[in-house]
Amino acid sequence: MVIPAKLVAGGLVLAGIINLLPVVGMAGADWLRSLYGLEIRSLDLEILLRHRAVLFGIVGGLLLVAAFRPGLRDVAVLVAGASMMSFIVIALLVGGYGPAIRKVVIVDIVGILALVPAIVARSASSSR
Repeated sequence: MVIPAKLVAGGLVLAGIINLLPVVGMAGADWLRSLYGLEIRSLDLEILLRHRAVLFGIVGGLLLVAAFRPGLRDVAVLVAGASMMSFIVIALLVGGYGPAIRKVVIVDIVGILALVPAIVARSASSSR
């Protein structure tokens, strides 16, 4: 199956944007509160969540670059897929989460679906 290059790139851009959205959390507790609907009651939690925002920036940036540099696609899909999939699995294992986490789970599912064209294109090219 041949997947159009623009579809692969578009999926990577969409997944990149999804991963870049939480980067505003680096700006502080008010932004984190608006992102996750949580009260940030300790500086330790704020530090962890702000660092999480930085990591999302790295993953999102990698996806955006990979959209235009095919040589980076495998690593970008692997890193982003592992990040989004692990969040979904952890949320499901812990359970009992609220609407803010439910929204993140849904967005991560969309992000994974956005990676599918790149995964299918890679599978098709390696089976030849």
